Amino acid sequence: MTNPPFPRFDPDEADRHALRAFEALVDSASGTLKIARALVEANRTIDLAGLDQMVGRLCAGALDLSPAAGRSVRSRLRVLQTELDALGVVLSRAAPSDEEAADPTH
Repeated sequence: MTNPPFPRFDPDEADRHALRAFEALVDSASGTLKIARALVEANRTIDLAGLDQMVGRLCAGALDLSPAAGRSVRSRLRVLQTELDALGVVLSRAAPSDEEAADPTH
């Protein structure tokens, strides 16, 4: 009995798969940031635990991309950065001032 042949590695298919996976991750991160921003704008409390892991997965996913694929997602990453910055602005507006934070009656 012989072993079946090992499947042939297709680097182009691997690049396409890495790009699709990375784009899905960017879309997921984008959705998460939009929901978080909407919640803060509605005066809801949000938990940012896991945001660092999401960014870590994005960084790791970017390393899996070929240079050409990486260039193709630049604009999507810029949009994601804009969404993250917008969340930061909304969070800073929602944060209590130093006086409010120091006053236990607030």
